Amino acid sequence: MLAIINKELRSYFASATGYIFMSFFLLISGIFFSITNLLGQNPLYNNVLSSITFIFLFVVPMLTMRLISEETRQKTDQLLLTSPLKVSDIVLGKYFAALLLFLLTLLITVLYPIILSFYGNVAVGEVLGGYIGFFLLGAAFISVGLFISSLTENQVISAVVTVITLLVLWIMDGIIMGLPTDRKSSIVVVGILVIAIAALLYYSTKNIYISAGAIIIGAIAMVLLYVSNPAIYDGIILKLFQWFSLMERYQSFSFGIFDISSVVYFITFSFAFIFLTIQTIEKRRWS
Repeated sequence: MLAIINKELRSYFASATGYIFMSFFLLISGIFFSITNLLGQNPLYNNVLSSITFIFLFVVPMLTMRLISEETRQKTDQLLLTSPLKVSDIVLGKYFAALLLFLLTLLITVLYPIILSFYGNVAVGEVLGGYIGFFLLGAAFISVGLFISSLTENQVISAVVTVITLLVLWIMDGIIMGLPTDRKSSIVVVGILVIAIAALLYYSTKNIYISAGAIIIGAIAMVLLYVSNPAIYDGIILKLFQWFSLMERYQSFSFGIFDISSVVYFITFSFAFIFLTIQTIEKRRWS
């Protein structure tokens, strides 16, 4: 895994990607710091971190678009897949390389609250909590970008789809507000979800019997739940979409609150997409 991390980190700086990423991130964060804290004479540094969460929509695709798609396009993925390395080591190596570059850039911005401390008192605990939340949010977004990169060999498609997906996740709270909460709509959405899971199983296994079995089991479970407690379907659409509400979990960190449940959520979310990436590459390896 260390060899993969070193290779990816070197590739970031062998090309312009690493420099562009760091420059753009530091430029935007510096502008917001100057306007919000220095010119605005605002001592709350976490406001800067909350304001620049939109930056992930642009910098994450920059980090992840080539991680796996480029290997696939150049057919160099065959060398990796036939090496003694496990697929999980390859995927984690690429993920941690992107994460390390992000962390290095984030550490440079620690200079901002240090500068702010020269002009007044800075709540160290609050700033630390804000940075932890910001890092976890970035880690979750990077895992999504990594997964999308494993689905295509075209870097441009990978970048565009990543931007769209992250935008949906970023505005998820607004989407949730417009979702229906009635029971009938909830049943339809759960049915669609069962079909989607069955389709995913077929895509992974190419076994129609497993997919059909998943649909039958899902349908039976839906009927049993409705018979036992029809109210369970009330508002279930909101609950399903709220699981993907990354920004809602980040809010507690932006106020300097270290929320263990949110930490667990971000880690679970990230590794769920890393697992999906591993499964996608495993499928390609044996196809």
